[in-house]
Amino acid sequence: MATDLTIEVEDKPGSLASIGEALGGSGINIEGLFGASVQGRGIVHLCVQDGAAARKALEGAGLSVTEESDAILGDAVSGASDPGTMGMMARQIANAGINVKAAYIATGDRVVMATDDNAKLMELMANM
Repeated sequence: MATDLTIEVEDKPGSLASIGEALGGSGINIEGLFGASVQGRGIVHLCVQDGAAARKALEGAGLSVTEESDAILGDAVSGASDPGTMGMMARQIANAGINVKAAYIATGDRVVMATDDNAKLMELMANM
């Protein structure tokens, strides 16, 4: 299973580069990434295959990993470019009582999701 790491950095030039350099220097590929500036801080979610190695590389570079969650790194979603697809899928997830903690697009038009019930989401996705 993939891992979603949340990293908090200073909101300044070079912070994102530091994340990429730390992981790249350790041979760790970033499968997906989301970043935003929130109240003067940079919040970055990234998806990796080896969470422990990524955490070690990031913390070794002086970066703060504030959260780590198991994540689903799904295949490309059929119809993902069509209006309404995300809403329809999100409604099915909500109706199943699953809370999405993080969702973002990964390389190759794949999707990353971390939820409060990944097993239930995997079952639901198999039937979508």
